[in-house]
Amino acid sequence: MIAFVVAVFFLIITPGPGVLSTAGVGSGFGFKPGLNYVAGLFVGSNTVGLAVVTGFAALLFSIPGMRIALFSLSIAYLLYLAAKIAFAGSKISFIHSEKPPGFIGGLALQAINPKAYVVNTALFTGFPFMPQNLMLEAAIKFFLMNLIWIPTHLAWLWAGTALHRLDLSPRTHFAINIAMATAMLLVVAIASWSTFTQPPAALPA
Repeated sequence: MIAFVVAVFFLIITPGPGVLSTAGVGSGFGFKPGLNYVAGLFVGSNTVGLAVVTGFAALLFSIPGMRIALFSLSIAYLLYLAAKIAFAGSKISFIHSEKPPGFIGGLALQAINPKAYVVNTALFTGFPFMPQNLMLEAAIKFFLMNLIWIPTHLAWLWAGTALHRLDLSPRTHFAINIAMATAMLLVVAIASWSTFTQPPAALPA
């Protein structure tokens, strides 16, 4: 169980699209919109976990081309999300980004992200500590994952919101938004590379 907790801690606390977009939404739009977004991420994360535990994810990824389809959708959505964060509050005429990505936005990010399925598969199929009662083990894993997931994402949201509340010039705030969006895209690029270079056996099959 200790090995599982350590793995969850480092997988969640390490900056990825979820936590970076959480900070970006907080910085660009404030705490309440960010909280709605985090709620969507939370439901999406647990839904993906349930899909893995029940075997639905394995069925989904058995469909030819599904991995590429989800990957393409996730990249397109993350690019859109990065643009919204980068241009939040911007007066540039061809960009209008006043409406934050709320609950549905967070839910969508998790649902179409192939990497989320890979991570959940690794956590739920690995690190066994109660083989005599797999249902109880899965329930404990859900509890421990959320015990780490919730405060970690709220901390990133608080960090982003703290920047939002500072009395910064529009130019400085715009630069911060651009930096956050760029960092998110960098992590997306790394995740994309690892997703395509991973052997198929690492995916639900």
